[in-house]
Amino acid sequence: MSKESIMKQVGLEKVTVNMGVGQGGEELEKAVTILTQITGAKPLKTLSKIRQPTWGIREGLPIGAKVTLRKKKAADFLKKALQAKENRLSAKSFDRSGNFGFGIREYIELPGAKYDPALGIRGLDVLVTLARPGYRIKRRKLRKQKVPLRHRILKEDAIRFAREKLGVDVQ
Repeated sequence: MSKESIMKQVGLEKVTVNMGVGQGGEELEKAVTILTQITGAKPLKTLSKIRQPTWGIREGLPIGAKVTLRKKKAADFLKKALQAKENRLSAKSFDRSGNFGFGIREYIELPGAKYDPALGIRGLDVLVTLARPGYRIKRRKLRKQKVPLRHRILKEDAIRFAREKLGVDVQ
């Protein structure tokens, strides 16, 4: 039985937690407070990229918040988020490039999250980015290159990673 190359091992690169509000002001501040409480990191406000007059949205208006977690914080938060989903995901949650995402209807479903009546109930999205060693070539400053097809993470690789490393039941 041959061992898998170190360069072929799939690993967790980052976890992005997103909360879309659709408007600025007090609602956005509540979302920022919730994200700070559940992740322990400072959120970044996301801006609208398009104009939608029927909803009162114009370009550049803050309409959501997100937090990017890496390394140990990302792994710890991902375990809690998967517990909220009862360690079950659909195969549709995985994309062709090996990333996956899922939504949580209410932040209080996360283990250890306390309900605060002043903040209300909000849902959030959890997006997981996977990478292999060597993926740096697509982000480095000098001599950027595409990751070769034989080295990319496929949907099957991501599902295998979720089953083996995270203990997720993928249906």
